Amino acid sequence: MADPEEKKGAAGSADAKPAPKRRVRAPKAARPTKAAKAPKAAKQKETKREAPAVKPGQVHVYSLDGDVVKTVELPTVFRSDVRLDLIRRAVTAFQANRRQPYGPSPMAGMHHSVRWSGKGQGVSRVPRLRGTMTGAQAPGTVGGRRAHPPRPDKVWVKKINEQERRLARNAAIAAVKDPRMVASRGHRFPEDITLPVVIEDGIETLTPDSGATREGLKILNHLGLLPDVERAKDGRHIRAGRGKMRGRRYRQPRSVLVVVKDAGNVRRLLGNLPGVEVVNPAALNAEVLAPGGDPGRLTVFSEGALEILRSWPS
Repeated sequence: MADPEEKKGAAGSADAKPAPKRRVRAPKAARPTKAAKAPKAAKQKETKREAPAVKPGQVHVYSLDGDVVKTVELPTVFRSDVRLDLIRRAVTAFQANRRQPYGPSPMAGMHHSVRWSGKGQGVSRVPRLRGTMTGAQAPGTVGGRRAHPPRPDKVWVKKINEQERRLARNAAIAAVKDPRMVASRGHRFPEDITLPVVIEDGIETLTPDSGATREGLKILNHLGLLPDVERAKDGRHIRAGRGKMRGRRYRQPRSVLVVVKDAGNVRRLLGNLPGVEVVNPAALNAEVLAPGGDPGRLTVFSEGALEILRSWPS
């Protein structure tokens, strides 16, 4: 006869649940380590453009494909002092000298047959329409003339000395090589690019068979400046206030300034891009280099245009 304790142990073993399966983790040696991922990171570093270091006062010369060709010394005009006060003064003078005089018609608000009833009538001395008590023609009445309208003979011109204008231009040129000033204006450019951007003279002789603007976009893309053009395109907006009804409905942010010897040919490549301006060195001034009086515009020079600046006094 079986022992009761043996029966109880047998029943307990039959009713017991199987132990849960534990997840077996692979040993550390089998898992991928950081050393195994190192070759992939090395490949990414190889694809990145590596440019040699430059000394202070030097910049790289880039090809149309965005590769570094050589290194050149900047002209002495780039060592000028950045005088913000002179730049603002010159830009204000340029803007004021372009203002067009305006004013009302000499007979505006005076097309009424009015009279004054004279003293002793118990009413104010306001010209009134004949036969009525309705005031007219006076500045304080409905439909009357303005009290102090703008005068068409007002002189808006602001004079600036030739030396001040030249110093303001040189100060604005010196600001385009400072990455902090260029970034503070909102421009977008690669961190490893040297400012100002200098490109070989092949851009002036480039004559594409078709799609000139498409070729210009490729050049800017190779240089890494295409995001700044897209920023200017996305920033176009309707002007606030009454100015939108007077022929200037939209405001367009400024983008890259391209300085070349032959501006006419390069305008076929870049002139239609939003915010991009193409000028020759003779057209440089404080307003073009520092729109709105804020220095540090993203600027691209050709080698030939940079050589012209070497003859300028600092």
